[in-house]
Amino acid sequence: MVNDKNPRRPLVIGIAGGTGSGKSTVSKAIMDSIPEKNVIIIEQDCYYKEQDHLPPEERVKINYDHPLAFDTELLIDHIVKLINGQAIEKPQYDFTVHNRKKQTLKVEPKDVILLEGILILDSPRLRDLMDIKIFVDTDADVRIIRRIVRDMRDRGRSLESVITQYLNAVKPAHNEFCEPTKRYADIIIPEGGYNKVAIDIMVTKVKSIIGIHF
Repeated sequence: MVNDKNPRRPLVIGIAGGTGSGKSTVSKAIMDSIPEKNVIIIEQDCYYKEQDHLPPEERVKINYDHPLAFDTELLIDHIVKLINGQAIEKPQYDFTVHNRKKQTLKVEPKDVILLEGILILDSPRLRDLMDIKIFVDTDADVRIIRRIVRDMRDRGRSLESVITQYLNAVKPAHNEFCEPTKRYADIIIPEGGYNKVAIDIMVTKVKSIIGIHF
């Protein structure tokens, strides 16, 4: 349970949107405008479930854009702990082998918690922990191009595998699970990180809430 009596309760900002929508760009823009000592980011991608029980060839078949792919219970537990002033051991995920790394990253609580991920608005319990809910809305053609570039560059994927996964899993899951969560957003940012006006407004709002003045 969140400690509502804590006068220093962190501001929790959820940033959702489809793959390649520009969530990370929006998050970075907010982080760059706030002193590092005041802000942390928690990526939903770090909370994919452990796959130790599955051989590599079976891990590849999992739909990683489905809500059941995430360890949402652990993510909720960690956000609650951060809100209540407790440090966490954030999981780290290795996308080249589709499994969690053995190492974790210690994260200390700060004034602003950015929670970023494709399906963070899908869980009612997770939504209830957020003070501001953002959905980054970007055209599907732009998103698939960004995903192809990212997966080939950063995750060692082939062009064919990225396209096959997108058509068979990513796109259907986006339409079924991600896109409908837009209705829960307080703010919708079209075109992600390229929407400087929306980002500037968001940053100004965050600063005013946590009392940071420059």
